[in-house]
Amino acid sequence: MEKTYVSLFLLLIVISCALAKDAGKKDSKDTTAKPKLPQTLSRGWGDQLIWTQTYEEALFRAKHSQKPLMIIHHLEDCPHSQALKKVFAEHKEIQKLAEKFILLNLVYETTDKNLAPDGQYVPRVLFIDPSLTVRADITGRYSNRLYAYEPSDISL
Repeated sequence: MEKTYVSLFLLLIVISCALAKDAGKKDSKDTTAKPKLPQTLSRGWGDQLIWTQTYEEALFRAKHSQKPLMIIHHLEDCPHSQALKKVFAEHKEIQKLAEKFILLNLVYETTDKNLAPDGQYVPRVLFIDPSLTVRADITGRYSNRLYAYEPSDISL
């Protein structure tokens, strides 16, 4: 009889431990954040626009389509980049104009020295014509950072 009580007692302990584990898993699922959706190539600069994935692909498409290329260098944690991105993505005229370009946005630096003619800073927007020449005549308003743009420069 004593063995039966000990067996029942152990069975109750095992069942309560198993139920406690299941309850702990359910609680942890409820408190964890939902998974992030995969980031698109636009990275928030205009989801309805067609963006290229790599610098090499952008150069190829610009040359073969005879369309100019716009390259936006930015960083996700840069407040200046985030401010420019917000204005760029919300400005309907800019979005319409951007459709006429091969588009690439980079959150890393390339090894091509032509893409940093006056230094590596962000945000930096360069325009490249279909002959693959950086357009030095299309610049922002700063003499020390020629390809820097701010939200207030959207009319440029």
